[in-house]
Amino acid sequence: MKSNIKFFKKSKILPVDEFFKNVLYDKNFGYYTSKLPFGANGDFITSPKISFLFSEMIAIWLISTWELFGKPKNFNIVELGPGDGSLTKVLLKSFKQFPEFNSIKKIFLYEESDYLKKIQKKNISDKKVSWIKNFNTIKKGPVIFFGNEFFDALPIKQFKRKKNSILEKNYKLDKNYKVKEVFYKALKNDIKILKSYKSLKKLHFIELPKLGFQELKKMTKKISKLTGCILIIDYGYLKSNNRNTLQSVMRHKKNSLLDNLGKADITSHVNFDLLNEFFLKNSLKVSNVITQKDFLKNMGIVERAKIVTKKMKFAEQSDLYLRIKRLLSPSSMGELFKVILAYKFNKNNFSGFK
Repeated sequence: MKSNIKFFKKSKILPVDEFFKNVLYDKNFGYYTSKLPFGANGDFITSPKISFLFSEMIAIWLISTWELFGKPKNFNIVELGPGDGSLTKVLLKSFKQFPEFNSIKKIFLYEESDYLKKIQKKNISDKKVSWIKNFNTIKKGPVIFFGNEFFDALPIKQFKRKKNSILEKNYKLDKNYKVKEVFYKALKNDIKILKSYKSLKKLHFIELPKLGFQELKKMTKKISKLTGCILIIDYGYLKSNNRNTLQSVMRHKKNSLLDNLGKADITSHVNFDLLNEFFLKNSLKVSNVITQKDFLKNMGIVERAKIVTKKMKFAEQSDLYLRIKRLLSPSSMGELFKVILAYKFNKNNFSGFK
């Protein structure tokens, strides 16, 4: 229990988002800075690791978006939280089939963890890929931001309404080094933010992705200046609700939220209703939110699988179709994962959203 003290640093009381930011991203003890969380030997598996066809569909979407924008000579792709680099690796391979696009595209990887950067650099060797800590180097557009399971990994704030007041949930380290939750009156600035969103007004328990909004604000500013879009694929819900969605996973199994701090993954479900409202507030247009199943089917993943499996042995075919089933099945990732597109452009006929 005494090990918990390292996540509090100077303060013995921290808001939920600050506490979990330390747990996940602390340079010495954070979850994302000390172990590889992805894959069978990790704690969870993401879509690019389930099947290369997921990444191929993203590649096709990016190329079709470039065509929709009129085949500009400057075209920037920013992957948000690239994991172990699996998706970008497939993108690079796929882009080689399209020489005109391949010659002009620039890929930027936006990664917080130095540990994961090292792994990404081992998996990706391409001079047109660069790692960035901010978006200042992108001077000419359009710019396309893409994040798969990026937003759910950004710590959130939690509040509750009690009569006429709004209280913020904090974590406190007690005398026995146990982490306990306590509620204090929310800061005026946070109350102002909460009241500005219609989708949060009737809730008794509120989750606010303040850190996530700060990240998205940087992207919306860049898009407003250069044109472009943000494509987010993540698990979450369509209508604001009163649920506490914080969850922890370790070795592919549920973990008690405050156990194994720094050794287990902690995420929250994405509120797509709130995301939609955020983008509109920041002067971007927003497509209808659709399921991952519909997006991947619209992009042609089933047809692509039929072509790919023609050259495969039966066991390989079975394995691939099981993986696709996991991506598309309503009982698995197909409907739990949603896709949202926010953009600044005069057309709205983006692939995948028909």
